[in-house]
Amino acid sequence: MAIFKGAGVALITPFHEDGSVNYDKLAELIEEQVEGGTDAIIACGTTGEASTMSEKEHMDVVRFIIEKVAHRIPVIAGTGSNCTATAIELSKQAEKDGADGVLLVTPYYNKATQNGLIKHFTAIADSINIPCILYNIPSRTGVTIQPETMAYLYNNVKNIVGVKDATGNIEMSTKLMTLVDKDFALYSGDDDEVVPLLALGGSGVISVLSNVAPRETHEICQKWFDGDIKGSLDAQLKAFNLIKALFAEVNPIPVKAAMNLQGKKVGSLRLPLTEASDATKDLLKKEMEKYGIL
Repeated sequence: MAIFKGAGVALITPFHEDGSVNYDKLAELIEEQVEGGTDAIIACGTTGEASTMSEKEHMDVVRFIIEKVAHRIPVIAGTGSNCTATAIELSKQAEKDGADGVLLVTPYYNKATQNGLIKHFTAIADSINIPCILYNIPSRTGVTIQPETMAYLYNNVKNIVGVKDATGNIEMSTKLMTLVDKDFALYSGDDDEVVPLLALGGSGVISVLSNVAPRETHEICQKWFDGDIKGSLDAQLKAFNLIKALFAEVNPIPVKAAMNLQGKKVGSLRLPLTEASDATKDLLKKEMEKYGIL
């Protein structure tokens, strides 16, 4: 079963000028998301720059978000790693701290086989009791969870409940949905493909766009669930150019720039990520003004 239906925000992590986590700002962002109608918060995913955090810092941020949300909406902790033992450790801690579920990215760099993926995800899921969403993003990890592999994991591991699908491959997504039952949770990992995946029986989106437009992203999904298909599609199409601008450089470079343009003062990024170019900032400003959020 889906942990949530609708738009879950892949929340950024704000930093001070010295690179430390800005917890006061993070608390503000959490309240903004809850008040804006976001359906879930995903803590310390790719957008949250978890890959440049220490394990302690990573879990401190997850714990802080869980405590501040206080069960108002689900919190899903990004606990994936290319090291199975590390992912198990992070997932156990997230469960202990009260996470509603975990998001497990495909192991990166190792280039595991499909059998390796099955063993990796099974070992992590078996170590905890909360639901697991797998994260299929071959463009960043170099490995694809094939539909048959995803279906096997869903059908054989009780707490693997779905996938964040950022393959950009509708044919692959369609094939997957022929191999699973109606309770499988398919979340779009691409903000420009929310409606297409909802049409396949999807449960929503894990969204970068929600950082700058939480209400609007929620409405793309809610209109669909309410039967307003045209309204959902119109909202998807309206956001298209802004979404493209938010990915003009590697995520989360543009979305942090966009939030700073909104006056949210979320700080910079940690190396090896760098500040958005002036051209990207100009593009973001133009598209955010057209969209009505600046």
